[in-house]
Amino acid sequence: MNYHNQYFAAFGDNRKSENLAKKLWLSKLGDFSPAIILAAAERIIADSEYLPTLHKMLVACRAAGMPTGLPNARKAYQEACNKRSPKAAQKWSHPVVYLAGRDCGWHLLANEIESKALPAFTELFNQYCDRVVTGEEFTIEPPAALPETSQVPASAEHNREQLDQLKQLLG
Repeated sequence: MNYHNQYFAAFGDNRKSENLAKKLWLSKLGDFSPAIILAAAERIIADSEYLPTLHKMLVACRAAGMPTGLPNARKAYQEACNKRSPKAAQKWSHPVVYLAGRDCGWHLLANEIESKALPAFTELFNQYCDRVVTGEEFTIEPPAALPETSQVPASAEHNREQLDQLKQLLG
């Protein structure tokens, strides 16, 4: 009702066009809960004078469903680039930041210029964010701990060879 005139200017009495638009919107918004769609619609109505596009609605739904503590794509990219190794052992603002960085490739993030790495990271990050909004939870598997000592002791022959090499090095 908020965009009454614009809606009828766009669709008029053309039921076929209106039904196609509804099917498209349903296919794209179907993964969001009704509460998230309603919150996004309320936000758009409060902020915009014009009938929203599907893209604008998707962005608003993602924002409405995001949990607190999840950074935007740019901040997540910076976080992923700045964490030191081992990455899985670091403290992350949200597990999806780590997962997007891992899937994008730590080498790419460390060695490519931002104009190439950021779009690749953002695409993966947004895919994870969409899954977070639908209720999926993610964790980071901690790296396996290395054993304190070697499990297989060296043979006497190997020890002798190593000792001989040391003697040769030291003269």
